Amino acid sequence: MSDFKSYKDLDIYNIGMDLFLTVHPVSLKLPKYELYELGSQLRRSSDSVVSNIVEGYGRRKYKADFVRFLVFSHASCLETIGHIYKITLLYPDLKADFEPLMQHYENLGGKIFNFIKYVEQNWK
Repeated sequence: MSDFKSYKDLDIYNIGMDLFLTVHPVSLKLPKYELYELGSQLRRSSDSVVSNIVEGYGRRKYKADFVRFLVFSHASCLETIGHIYKITLLYPDLKADFEPLMQHYENLGGKIFNFIKYVEQNWK
């Protein structure tokens, strides 16, 4: 199937987990009334990026399932970018904290997209 012994061997998992661990405390800088609204959505979408990679890897025996969950992960990555963008517009004073995260998620999205293509072309 592949040279990957665990989902922990995947760069997209490790990058996604590092970003999730960064996003969580940064999201707590939002105003109190936003912690359970936009902040919660941001934390959940960031978590979903990683969780879908893990679940998809667990289904890797079935290539179509693996790809489907990687697509979910990519969609959650885009959702996370959208939430971060909204935060930078609504709270300009937090822009310096959130804007770099948007770039990191855009890079991760490209890596997930490329990994989807790899799995589609090379997974048996």
